[in-house]
Amino acid sequence: MLLASDSRPVGQSLHNSLAVLVEFHPVWPSLLKYYSHTDSVSWLEEYKARHNAGLEAQRIVSSFSKRFFSEHVPCDGFSDIETLGCPSHFFEDELMCILNMEGRKGLTWKYYAKKILYFLRQQNILKNLKEYLQRPADQQSFLEGAVLIDQYCNPLSDICLKSVQAQVDEITDKVRKVLRTKNPRHPSVASKAGEILIPEVELQRQVLDAMNCVLYEQLKYKGNELDYYNSLNSYIHQVLIRRTGIPISLSVLYLTIARQLGVKLEPVNFPSHFLLRWCQGKEGSTDIFDYTYIDAFGKGKQLTVKECEYLIGHHVTEEFYGVVTSKEVLQRMVGNLLNLGKRESTDQSYQLLRDSLDLYLAMYPDNVQHLMLQARLYFHLGIWPEKVLDILQHIQALDPSQHGAVGYLVQHTLEHIERRKEEVGPEVKHRSDEKHKEVCFSIGLIMKHKRYGYNCVIYGWDPACMMGHEWIRNMNVHSLPHGPHQPFYNVLVEDGSCRYAAQENLEHNSEPREIPHPDIGRYFSEFTGTHYLANTELEIRYPEDLELTCTTVQKIYSSGKERMTAASQGWKQTGV
Repeated sequence: MLLASDSRPVGQSLHNSLAVLVEFHPVWPSLLKYYSHTDSVSWLEEYKARHNAGLEAQRIVSSFSKRFFSEHVPCDGFSDIETLGCPSHFFEDELMCILNMEGRKGLTWKYYAKKILYFLRQQNILKNLKEYLQRPADQQSFLEGAVLIDQYCNPLSDICLKSVQAQVDEITDKVRKVLRTKNPRHPSVASKAGEILIPEVELQRQVLDAMNCVLYEQLKYKGNELDYYNSLNSYIHQVLIRRTGIPISLSVLYLTIARQLGVKLEPVNFPSHFLLRWCQGKEGSTDIFDYTYIDAFGKGKQLTVKECEYLIGHHVTEEFYGVVTSKEVLQRMVGNLLNLGKRESTDQSYQLLRDSLDLYLAMYPDNVQHLMLQARLYFHLGIWPEKVLDILQHIQALDPSQHGAVGYLVQHTLEHIERRKEEVGPEVKHRSDEKHKEVCFSIGLIMKHKRYGYNCVIYGWDPACMMGHEWIRNMNVHSLPHGPHQPFYNVLVEDGSCRYAAQENLEHNSEPREIPHPDIGRYFSEFTGTHYLANTELEIRYPEDLELTCTTVQKIYSSGKERMTAASQGWKQTGV
């Protein structure tokens, strides 16, 4: 590898650069992929740049908890990151180092490092998607489009087009082997991917038969009928791992393999069930009866026009048998994810809804329906009120007939902004206050729900139920012996939900365990093995809880050990 020259003697420069390289490699091995053997690199400068990027990343991550503890990170909260004065891959590498820290400490740092990394990668993926959409249609790979959607919805996963393409190539090679046993002289056996389109229908049929053999008989790919509405069915890397999917994701895989073997299949945006079409007549024919339709979800079954209608149970017009562009395929894939996000009211489904709306509006930025959905979603979640106003202003400019809905949201969003301005600081709850004397449990304790059996950790409490009358009625709180006039606790539950539980329904967990909740680091800095330690911001709000938590834990688990010791001695005496 060539090394950049500097003002020092050649021998000294070479020695020092090699010494820095030796130090650079074991400390930041993941960065070596950014360098080529032909690059002229000053390793000392690279080392300094990476070190400074690490300090900058640590500074920003450490500031996030204080700035954004009481709210979601606002849309302008990442402005520091957008104007980074260091290479972004160095900054990302430091965030990954934080996320990969061993042990149960640094939970708050990990929480915000994850959020920042999520933002950075999604911004980069959106940029790549927009570049993809600007290419000529013949340069828009269906597989690449599917990977971009997958990456955006799973930005922290290690997903790249090169890896996905390599897995598809492996399947293609298996098809070639089957094809070779059937017809050693078949042109697809020797051809390289995508080089030759086979004109003869019979030779194309042999390819499709071999594909069906490999995909559905050897590799056991199948449509996921039992868990159809699982979002994993839409992500191409998960389709390859789990060997199952929905019609559109399996069609993208099927079409890609066919084209690599010289068979041109085209996507058909058939209602309720995505299909592929295979031309049996003159190429480019507009007659829908000149095509055979392929159901990749149904093990590659070949269908006539009439059988396509049987598949969905009703007649459709000819327009639904036409070919669609790669952008329209992506639109349908994103539309599926949007519908999944609307099905439930959980943090996970809201995130999916946000991500899929971002993708849809990247493709169709002036779609009023989806802009309104985005504004309503942010309003419902109580996040990014300034961005809500920007979206509403854009909607009003596009479609003045929306003034009623826009006006309602503008009014309530402005009220939200005003309330936020009036907030003077965090509410501090002292256990020593007379009104808090009935509060038995404290922040950081691992609890178990008596009725529902779930494990959770306390991150907040009120001396009495603070929810509205409608919530109290819907949750049947009045049926509890102490009703709403008892302490209630904000808890993070092991299933990823946040709940508000009555004191009489909670008990100490005799076998404490970590709570795998995505927001655990927002409130806690460490898991000790028996309880969680509140981070600085949570401790400010509950300054007297830590002492009670430590005392409670010591009392519970020391008495537990004493009982175990006594039982052990009893067994020895009785000879059991």
